[in-house]
Amino acid sequence: AYVPIDTIIGVGSGSTVNLFIVELAKISHRIKAAVSSSDASTALLRQANIEVMTLNDAGMLSVYIDGADEITRHLAMIKGGGAALTREKIVAAASDKFICIADDSKLVGVLGKFPLPVEVIPMSRSYVARELVKLGGAPEWRMLDGKGVITDNGNWILDVHNLAIADPIGLESAINQIAGVVTNGLFARRGADILLLATSDGVKTLTRSP
Repeated sequence: AYVPIDTIIGVGSGSTVNLFIVELAKISHRIKAAVSSSDASTALLRQANIEVMTLNDAGMLSVYIDGADEITRHLAMIKGGGAALTREKIVAAASDKFICIADDSKLVGVLGKFPLPVEVIPMSRSYVARELVKLGGAPEWRMLDGKGVITDNGNWILDVHNLAIADPIGLESAINQIAGVVTNGLFARRGADILLLATSDGVKTLTRSP
């Protein structure tokens, strides 16, 4: 219902979005093209016979659909559990409307129980970690099979634990000012416009206050 006919849409990444792409395949004939925020989503979109364009070629997008690792009723989010936060943030910024789809386990009063991902240039990892400690966090280098997780952009991820984020916009800006940070997983300056929240009583719609 939120996908305009014959436009270019933005598609996020993660387990919830994978399910969304399955549904999107059923109306692929209505979609002009998509811009994807991860290599994994790109592969799934192509399997669904949906053309994938680069953002540089597409320009502004009508809508961006993505999930969240945590989200508040003010529609600020933590994202990046799948390490695609930078591309997700770029595509969200280039979209007229941001639709978040999540289940009610992701709805929280205060962000921070889910570790906050921070994408960093590899040479800056230790320096950025020390600066994150000064902000009250406990950063941990994300590892997989004994090696640092590498993002689609060739960078590393620090997951910051022990945060209770009362000012998501302020912390988002502060972390992004640390030299070596590409971006962080707080989506507060550009939060969702609409949250479609799956509950035991059906899907509830929450809208961001102007």
